[in-house]
Amino acid sequence: MLKHSVIAAALSAAVAAPQVYAADKKEQKELAEIRAEIRQMKQAYEARLQAMEQRLQQAQTDGAAAKAQLAAIAGGAPAAAQVAAAPAAAPYVETPAAPAAATASANTASNLFNPNISMILGGTLQNLKQDPGQYRLQGFAPSGGETGPGKRGFSLGESELTMAANIDPQFAGQLTFSLSGENEVEVEEAFIQTRAMANGLNIKAGRFLSSIGYLNGQHAHTWDFVDAPLAYQAFLGGQYKPDGVQAKWLAPLDQFVEIGAEAGSGSAFPGTDRNKNGAGAVSVFAHIGDDIGASSSYRAGVSYLHTGADKRAYEDDGLTNNFSGKSNTWIADAIYKWAPNGNPVNTNFKLQGEYFRRKETGTLNYAVDTDAAASGDYRSVQSGWYLQGVYQFMPAWRAGLRYDRLSSGTQRIGLIDNGTLAWANLPILEAYNPSRSSFMIDYSPSEFSRLRLQLARDKSRPGVTDNQIFLQYIMSLGTHAAHAF
Repeated sequence: MLKHSVIAAALSAAVAAPQVYAADKKEQKELAEIRAEIRQMKQAYEARLQAMEQRLQQAQTDGAAAKAQLAAIAGGAPAAAQVAAAPAAAPYVETPAAPAAATASANTASNLFNPNISMILGGTLQNLKQDPGQYRLQGFAPSGGETGPGKRGFSLGESELTMAANIDPQFAGQLTFSLSGENEVEVEEAFIQTRAMANGLNIKAGRFLSSIGYLNGQHAHTWDFVDAPLAYQAFLGGQYKPDGVQAKWLAPLDQFVEIGAEAGSGSAFPGTDRNKNGAGAVSVFAHIGDDIGASSSYRAGVSYLHTGADKRAYEDDGLTNNFSGKSNTWIADAIYKWAPNGNPVNTNFKLQGEYFRRKETGTLNYAVDTDAAASGDYRSVQSGWYLQGVYQFMPAWRAGLRYDRLSSGTQRIGLIDNGTLAWANLPILEAYNPSRSSFMIDYSPSEFSRLRLQLARDKSRPGVTDNQIFLQYIMSLGTHAAHAF
């Protein structure tokens, strides 16, 4: 009996041995694979760390070379000698990516003082029911600036040529030309700004897009609609671009808090050139913003613009009138953006709006340089706003709605109050509340191109409705700076 038990145990052990061996072998193979993956991860991490160290050392070397070049320019010493005297980078372990990184750094160093050049090409086909030559914003004195829907048919639109570069470690500069379809060239922006000031402070000087409001600081090709809101046309002549100086302070907080001030010549609408020393216009602004969870964010702000006008002229019923006095404008702006988990590639939405309120006091001069010339007190409080929403419903495709409304408000005109004139003598200023509704859909094959269709129903004059159709293209060439939030 015992003999049979021993034989059975020996047979069982003989059968189980291959299975145990196979299991051990499988386990050893899995452990070997895990060890191999760990080695690969460690090697990749070390390679990336070495590459980052190389980039840091190369950046230090480039910085020393740039300072040497500047010293040579300023002091007349040979640049090559200054570069040779710059401290050499510390030795590093070369990786396969090093030659490419070194080439990129060399290219960066060689182009350190060369400007980036970008171009924006735009064009529009417009179908307008009403004659654009008769367009006006009833109740508001014309600004003479960028107002109205433009001309019928094909139009080249506004193109831009921008050159920007770092001047030295302390300053950067930018020059932007605007080219109209009528072959007119205008300096849209030409400014220098600081790069290395401490405590979140930044200074800009020259001609620049003012930071009042929200849309004003953005170039037209970044707008979500073909044209500017009616409030911008009525109160800022399209966009406010002062010649002067701007100071901004960014608070060292987790939230976005920005405070700034500007002082300019005052020649830009609603002001005029008054042939005076110092600042002819001042503005102040404050903006705050933050994230709302993982998918949403906002920015809100308030701005104030104080300027003056000396014989700010406009044509009305064949006569030239002008205004002299003070102009004060308040702007409140807000924008809300949503994208699932903060990723706007496939779908996103933004809601944007601004409110304007302007008060002007001074003198209205009627029919200047004619026998019917007369002058009297003038006072007005006018307002306007717009609200728009844009939804990207699939990659490359967006649709949006915008509603604009203006209120000509209360205008006290001394020449009418004392019976010298009637409202029939000042038809453009007669009270009215212009409005407009717009719909757009656009397609962007890439971040460099956009095609847009816009439909609008404009009621800027009493008893007249202008149905407008716009087809627009916007193309970007070259190196272009990132757009604001």
